[in-house]
Amino acid sequence: MNALATRPAPHAALDIEAVRAEFPILGTTMQGQPLVYLDSGASAQKPRLVIDTLTEVYSAGYANIHRGVYELSQVASARHDEARRKLQRFIGAADWREIVFTRNATEAINLVAQCFTAPLLGPGDEILVTEMEHHANIVPWQMVAEPRGARVVAAPVTDAGELDLDAFEGLIGERTRMIAVAWISNVLGTVNPVAELVAMARRHGVPILIDAAQAVQHTSVDVAALDADFLAFSGHKMYGPSGVGVLWGKAAHLDAMPPYQGGGDMIERVSFQGTTWNETPFKFEAGTPDIAGIIALGAAVDFIEGLGIEAIAAHEAALLAYATRALQQVPGLRLIGTARDKASVLAFELAGAHPQDIGMLLDLDGIAIRTGHHCAMPLHERLGMSASARASIGVYNNEADIDALVRSLGRVAEMFQ
Repeated sequence: MNALATRPAPHAALDIEAVRAEFPILGTTMQGQPLVYLDSGASAQKPRLVIDTLTEVYSAGYANIHRGVYELSQVASARHDEARRKLQRFIGAADWREIVFTRNATEAINLVAQCFTAPLLGPGDEILVTEMEHHANIVPWQMVAEPRGARVVAAPVTDAGELDLDAFEGLIGERTRMIAVAWISNVLGTVNPVAELVAMARRHGVPILIDAAQAVQHTSVDVAALDADFLAFSGHKMYGPSGVGVLWGKAAHLDAMPPYQGGGDMIERVSFQGTTWNETPFKFEAGTPDIAGIIALGAAVDFIEGLGIEAIAAHEAALLAYATRALQQVPGLRLIGTARDKASVLAFELAGAHPQDIGMLLDLDGIAIRTGHHCAMPLHERLGMSASARASIGVYNNEADIDALVRSLGRVAEMFQ
């Protein structure tokens, strides 16, 4: 069991209908049917608090930051900076300077690959990942490894979709320069024992990055307790805006790393004889940031904390169990990934039906799921399939959503029998 993702403590149950009322899009229809949104693993819907914050910033509070002496700029700067401190508190970081704003988790991982890992690599060196990684936690490592004669090594997963821990540690060797693993698989829903994986990395003296894009909206995160070297996540999956994400890194690493891009607020002084860099985290944040998006990401943190991450986790765990039982009653349906510790993802296949056909037919009933390889081609290859269908749960989903999914899948199963 993952020490940082244990079952939540007793809490006040969420009023799910009140939660749903905070998401305007859930009142819309698709194909003439009430929207049933089950694709939060790709991108979560936005509550009124986030939407209203974006609207308010652009209508009454927008100016460029850290540059203007006028009041509007000063207020915008203060709100942007407070959002950084909210993210610091949200993940338990020791200092706000450890929070770097990026466009998304993908850019955060690329930043670490280029600025931290690339200088460590030479011929024969290795970067360890797992077979269940999202492409965003594979390709950036390949891009820095291949030109330097290094390689990316993948630890195996079992048929149940669990990481083979013995094999994982066995692959950490003298040439391992970096470890990068997903906290939660976006396909399998598997919750990896990240505390144990970090302990393995520490035993071998290898730095480790945790891809938490599927984790921060589902489980409590405390980077101080976790003791990884880096952690990355995206705003759009945690009920915030698209186009903004976070890289957390230990201060010593960030201070030693060179900048990722040049221009704008990342400089201290520029001349034609040379340029000096701003301090951490600003040296990694070239150009004008997504000011409104960052402030609205702070609002998303307020929304999650207002509900309580323990209450969210408990609701989603109960709904996942309900959905698992219900889907197993659909004729010809096989769930993919049966790990003992799972989060809010249900990938499946239906006998005789291509995943794309499943998705299109469910859409006729107003049900939105994901179909395809889910940016995890190597995992699908490992599982002997090219694509799958995936329903992923958010805090706003309820048993009625699952019932609608099961009814619609039942009709699809009859069509392909």
